[in-house]
Amino acid sequence: QVQPVESGGGLVQAGGSLRLSCTVSRFVNGDYVMGWFRQAPGKEREPVSCITWDRASTAYVAPVKGRFTISRDKATNTMYLQMTSLQPEDTAIYYCAARRMIPSTSCLSMTQYTHWGQGTQVTVSS
Repeated sequence: QVQPVESGGGLVQAGGSLRLSCTVSRFVNGDYVMGWFRQAPGKEREPVSCITWDRASTAYVAPVKGRFTISRDKATNTMYLQMTSLQPEDTAIYYCAARRMIPSTSCLSMTQYTHWGQGTQVTVSS
């Protein structure tokens, strides 16, 4: 069973950094993509960044480009999100998710994900 588990959230001042981790118990045969998504209070869940597991191709939404870096460690089945220059508007519950690779489908497409973690809170104070 592919079950993502997040860790690494917390409280940080504006301008600070945090690193989130997401570990998957196991991947069933096939190539996967994994992504980070977030949901701020009173808002819908939105994509943040994603990565293809085999080739480590990445994608970011515009608001985090240049500030966040996604990566993965195949040896430990762990995905990371290094977040720098954090701003109060980055405050949200951050979720990681996984799904099988779907040809010609952006890994930022949230509706295609089949396995979700429980979320980790990130709070940025001003």
